[in-house]
Amino acid sequence: MKDASGPTPLLRLSPLPGSLLVLGGTSGIALAVARRLIARRTRTVWLAGRPSPALEEAAGHLRSLGADVRTVAFDALDPASHEEALGKVFAEGDIDMVLLAFGVLGDQAYDEREPLNAVRVAQTNYTGAVSSGLVAARELQNQGHGSLVVLSSVSGERARRTDFIYGSSKAALDTFTQGLGDALYGTGVHVMAVRPGFVRSAATAGRPVPPFASTPEEVATAVELGLRRRSETVWVPGILRPVAAVLRHLPRALYRRLPL
Repeated sequence: MKDASGPTPLLRLSPLPGSLLVLGGTSGIALAVARRLIARRTRTVWLAGRPSPALEEAAGHLRSLGADVRTVAFDALDPASHEEALGKVFAEGDIDMVLLAFGVLGDQAYDEREPLNAVRVAQTNYTGAVSSGLVAARELQNQGHGSLVVLSSVSGERARRTDFIYGSSKAALDTFTQGLGDALYGTGVHVMAVRPGFVRSAATAGRPVPPFASTPEEVATAVELGLRRRSETVWVPGILRPVAAVLRHLPRALYRRLPL
């Protein structure tokens, strides 16, 4: 919310967050982002996810880096619980950045044969994100400042035969994020979509590595730069932006022949 007596509260804040809420607290990319931000300025971190040894291990690791880390139960597939889960966090004080980092890749070949599995991918990656994203956005707007950073994917740019279920969920998420950013423009809340390509991580272990692959640390570097620049969209690596533009405009008959 704007202050009529001077600059907006956002302009008086550092572009890097002092406090961070991660939705998807065991995500390798999210933890890389958290590590990088802790090394810069972040001192308070909330990790939201399903209670598990992995979540506690992640919290312990970030504590060893000097942050005050707390966990909160959060389930992307239970939208009815999102108001309460996120409300607990914001009730403890302002949050400078919310990182929406949960999601599942699925198994395209298997999910095509088992539609309920495909639905789970869509519900996790999209409907769960819509619910939690709107709750987080409202809380950030109420406090008058903050960033909502959403991990999208270059897979959402154009459907590919090999991952159109996952890709379609990310396309929906990306459109939602852009619209939410427009809705919050001028409120003091910054919304940023991050579009990485293939990321080499535990989640993608064993899968063929395509060109322009990146690491969680490279995504974290791009997120930091995007925050400093107040970017609305970040591509990782940057070369994917022109590549995606070319692929998006290829005739469909030609696109189908590509080994994608």
